[in-house]
Amino acid sequence: MDTPAEGPGTADIAALIPLVRRIVGARVPDATTADDLVQETLARVLAAAGRVEPGMLEPYAIVTARNVVTSMWRDQDRQRRHQHRVVDLRPPAAPDEDVLAQEDRAAVAEALTRLSDRERATLLAHEVAGQDTRSLAAELGSTAGAVAAQLNRTRARLRVEYLLASEHVEPPTERCRPVLFAISGGDRRRQREVDAARHLLECDLCARLSEPLMGRGRPRDGEVRVPVRADSDIVAARQAARELATRLGFSPTDITLIATAVSEVTRNIVRFADSGEVVVDSLVDPRPGIRIVARDAGPGIDDVERAMRDGFSTYRGLGLGLPGARRLMDEFAVVSEAGRGTTVTMTKWRGEP
Repeated sequence: MDTPAEGPGTADIAALIPLVRRIVGARVPDATTADDLVQETLARVLAAAGRVEPGMLEPYAIVTARNVVTSMWRDQDRQRRHQHRVVDLRPPAAPDEDVLAQEDRAAVAEALTRLSDRERATLLAHEVAGQDTRSLAAELGSTAGAVAAQLNRTRARLRVEYLLASEHVEPPTERCRPVLFAISGGDRRRQREVDAARHLLECDLCARLSEPLMGRGRPRDGEVRVPVRADSDIVAARQAARELATRLGFSPTDITLIATAVSEVTRNIVRFADSGEVVVDSLVDPRPGIRIVARDAGPGIDDVERAMRDGFSTYRGLGLGLPGARRLMDEFAVVSEAGRGTTVTMTKWRGEP
């Protein structure tokens, strides 16, 4: 990756942005939709950059922009024409609140039985009877701080057991509960120890249950996590990057470049790995910046150096668009292991205002 990148550079791609914006903006009045189409156009240009003659890049971008807009209108027209076939005009059935409440109580009761006797007794004494941690510590021969820590761990475990009981499922592997407990408690050190990030990419059940549990932790300010499984998640990932870059004061051109790079690495996850995650985070040292980490547990890349060459692509592994995404960012690294997955880390630093 120390070899110089061939093909169009960041300046060449950035120079296309005003042109593409004019073409799209003249046809699409909604600003948010127009931004998405601009980035979709640039993503396609990047993917084809290695196969397009240098002097043909601008005409190719023009044609691509028109095609992207036309495709969007065609899809919307098709949806309008077929809407009557999918709309159910019958009023929704009223929810049976009594049954739902009964099921919820049963799930809580089942979750409580999965705690140890000490955990259950301490939690009920504190939460139901209102006993404070100091008097509990005296009874248990412990300290108030240790009891508070135990209560936090017990609540984290109870949340996990409640979700499992309410869905009537059991974890498929022995790794699941430790991972879910670490996520529920917001314990980042423990999450690293049990390799929670990789496990969530490999286990569909834990990936689904982690979503309500992650809200209990304390994510770093400015950090956004986007699970990636479908094409719609590409839009969500680049929107998250675009919003954070805007808050950090990046120029409109840099925001577009960042969003385009995010589109490329996210598209690779959907196309080649089926599922993964994109993490968008802010940086402050040595100056304001944005970091994007895209990881998956897919087939991996056999030859990373070859995958980073312009024009390389294969439907048996990642590679399409990575060279282009690298040119748009200030720092770019790929770590991959065949059969284990790929992690792409890229950073963009904000220029002086």
